[in-house]
Amino acid sequence: MTTASIATSVHGVDYGAVELKRVLQKYWVLGLSISITIHFIAVGTYYLVGILGQEEEPAVMVRIMKYSDLGPPPSIANVNTPPPIAVSAPVAKPTVGAPVPVPDAEVSPEQTIATQTEMSQQIAPVMETGEGEFAIVPDIFIEDDTPPADFVPVEKQPQIVKKVKPVYPDLAMRAGLEGKVWVKIWVDKEGKVREVRILKSDAEIFDEPAIEAAKQFIFTPAYMNKGPVSVWVSVPFKFQLADRN
Repeated sequence: MTTASIATSVHGVDYGAVELKRVLQKYWVLGLSISITIHFIAVGTYYLVGILGQEEEPAVMVRIMKYSDLGPPPSIANVNTPPPIAVSAPVAKPTVGAPVPVPDAEVSPEQTIATQTEMSQQIAPVMETGEGEFAIVPDIFIEDDTPPADFVPVEKQPQIVKKVKPVYPDLAMRAGLEGKVWVKIWVDKEGKVREVRILKSDAEIFDEPAIEAAKQFIFTPAYMNKGPVSVWVSVPFKFQLADRN
């Protein structure tokens, strides 16, 4: 059977491989063109929406003024003048009858005195001294309660003014125990002991007596840049029986 005999007759028209190849080439080009057109429309729509959705940056208006437009500076003569105190005036009671004139000597002028609440709202002015200088109120410094750093550079180390010997524990004395405890003492700006910590201990039984004794120490404060500073100092406590010296 030949290829020509295999061709199918559709509505009186021969239809086979040759016709399919011819139609395929035609519609393949048409489909590719439609697909490319759809892609271009989709991409263009995306970018167009993005451009239209952008907000315009706000315009900044800058006004250029000349020095002559600023006007004269405020006077410093009345800088320290306190503002007037708002005083609530008393409400006069209505009188009945015709007023009767009296001599001026018998009239006592009414004086309105500011209340404590009104005076507390008044800002105290800066007073001038006799030499024309201003009396400045010194700042109030609040002591910092946080411990200092482990190492603080100082020009003068604190010195022990009062030393207290620790109490030897009775149990350790009866057992014949000896040891050494190194404590870390926080000395504040006044030379007082603020806190005591254990650095190293040969026996825990000596820790509490060493801490109690260190809390009673008094030092001279450490100095840096001609001012007192708070620092940590290390002090050893040696627990040794007298008969073993």
